[in-house]
Amino acid sequence: MSSEQTPTTEETTGARPRRLTYAALLAALEGLALVVGGVWILVLGLSGHPDDRQQAVTGGITLVVLALLPLLAARGLLARRSWSRGPAVITQLLALPVAYNLLQADSMAIPGGIALAVVAVAALVLLVNPETTRALGIRGPGNTGE
Repeated sequence: MSSEQTPTTEETTGARPRRLTYAALLAALEGLALVVGGVWILVLGLSGHPDDRQQAVTGGITLVVLALLPLLAARGLLARRSWSRGPAVITQLLALPVAYNLLQADSMAIPGGIALAVVAVAALVLLVNPETTRALGIRGPGNTGE
């Protein structure tokens, strides 16, 4: 669909709401954290002495590829694309069980679990906010916008 075919309404034009910007920044932060973690695991797997080099390399590449979802969602949120809210919400919902597992560990992972849980809940609150929904041009069920 070209920009000429995309209807512009008053709710999708104008300044981007701060809540939408904050949600995009949180999604981008999660994506960047996945990239950094993936590259770190990859480098350690290739240069260090891991128990299983193939597993370390596969894990690192997987994290880098998984980082694409929140990074694309963040880009879409900044561009005010309605499709971007779905991947952003899915990313946050997937982050919550990961945060829970980190909180159950008896290690240095607990602060990471706390941080991840706070970011995921904050991003979810921002993403389901009515102001964000209006800015993305998302209408509720049965609301044809007439």
